[in-house]
Amino acid sequence: MNLIDAKKTFQKVKKRKRVGRGAGSGHGKTSCKGFKGQKSRSGGNLRTIFEGGQMPLFRRIPKRGFNNPFKKKYTILNIKDFESFDSGTRVDLQELKDSGLIKNTKCDLKVLGEGVLTKSLTIAAHKFSGVAIAKIKDAGGEAVAIS
Repeated sequence: MNLIDAKKTFQKVKKRKRVGRGAGSGHGKTSCKGFKGQKSRSGGNLRTIFEGGQMPLFRRIPKRGFNNPFKKKYTILNIKDFESFDSGTRVDLQELKDSGLIKNTKCDLKVLGEGVLTKSLTIAAHKFSGVAIAKIKDAGGEAVAIS
């Protein structure tokens, strides 16, 4: 088979509907808009949320609470998550990302005290719980706060 023998089997681009081109086209007179009413007029489009005069859904449902746009977001890690590191290592955000414990370094890191730490590590994070600091110091490590 050659390229010359290949037949056109379908149109790649669908032809647009040409309205208002006379009765013979099938799309003449009212241009597929029907008779009268707001939607048949020029520029007559309703908002997508319009419900025909009925009280709209966004006004019917109760609005409560407040979303603080300046809220700090923390990535949470527990003491038990640091057991995979070798003793004497300095564990910071980049080290945690390389090991796959956190996905990105944009959020601040908070260390909580669940689990047991047996290795002496220097852990650098933005925040520590009191229990986490105690467990790190008991293991012979150091908790360094990043500002």
